[in-house]
Amino acid sequence: MSEARNVRTGVFLPPHHGNDEDVALCMRRDFELVEWLDHLGFAELWMGEHHSGGMQIYGSPELFIAAAAERTSRIKLGAGVISVPYHHPYMIADRIVQLDHQTRGRAMFGFGPGMLVSDAYMLNIKPEEQRARLVEGVDVIMRLIQGETITQDSDWFSLREASLQMAPHSFPRPEMVVVTSRTPIGSRLAGKYDLGILTHGAGDVDGSWKLAEAEGEKHGNRLDRSNLRVVVSFHLAETRADALKAVEFGLEPWMHYLEALNPKGYADTRAKGGSDPEKLIAARGGLAGTPDDAVEFLEGLWDRTGGFGEVVMAGTNWMDFEATKRSYELMMRYVMPKFNRANLRRERSLEWVFGNRNEFSSAGQAAIAKATVSGERA
Repeated sequence: MSEARNVRTGVFLPPHHGNDEDVALCMRRDFELVEWLDHLGFAELWMGEHHSGGMQIYGSPELFIAAAAERTSRIKLGAGVISVPYHHPYMIADRIVQLDHQTRGRAMFGFGPGMLVSDAYMLNIKPEEQRARLVEGVDVIMRLIQGETITQDSDWFSLREASLQMAPHSFPRPEMVVVTSRTPIGSRLAGKYDLGILTHGAGDVDGSWKLAEAEGEKHGNRLDRSNLRVVVSFHLAETRADALKAVEFGLEPWMHYLEALNPKGYADTRAKGGSDPEKLIAARGGLAGTPDDAVEFLEGLWDRTGGFGEVVMAGTNWMDFEATKRSYELMMRYVMPKFNRANLRRERSLEWVFGNRNEFSSAGQAAIAKATVSGERA
């Protein structure tokens, strides 16, 4: 068998919560979930920023991170993403540095243009402006964190001799990523500024990474695949039937939400999956199944992408809370050890003992017999 891997495991919470639930209790459940993930040994949790649609309830992932950091001890906590066009870049940079100190380096920061057109509409931002603002904003954020003093006028912000009053806690800077989707903007930003990438496993992961590497070479940056995070939609149980039954809890409400956000994506998914949970999830590039199904999926993803540093489970709230926690436990207890080949030495040791079982057993019995005889003579 091949040598062991060292792929980390994370969770990405958009998050999705049914509009029939109490918001405060949804938030309490999310904090409880983060504590559970910390206990299980997950490396990271990412929380999204959204302002409309009702199901994704956090407008400030930074506030969530600040509270979650006080409830956990090891897991890293990421803003996934900060919608850069919605904020003054100076204020983003300032909050990044504060959270970096506040969490002693456990906060991470993802950048994106903003996913929901409805959010941009409310802020009177044209969708065609969002990616240009992302590029301009990230440049300012990176320069401020690096210690520059900036005077700059833009059509959406101004700076006058602006600099941050504190250096980051993390050296040389906090961990940062971009989220790649349907355009090459994120990959180019990752290459230019040596950022990590968070992308969906159903997309062109290898293409996004290679584009980032090529852009990195232009700027003297050598990107490391350990900073490539791939999002997968896994919903695990002891049997495939149990997993498919469990996702009935939240799959159809999520499909209704998808129809509101992306009618074309909804229609394509329905055309492939109808009302069959297994087919619907497969159409979205995921699975509801067993740990063995997940290992097989990840092996194929590894071969297709050329490798990655972290697998990130999408927290879509398709299972109820207890089934969700069990799904994450199965991921850490059975899927990742097998995928990472973490137990190769244990398996080798067992095979060695088993292969010599007769010899070891005979030697042990002979020693017992000899000791018994010696005892009788004494």
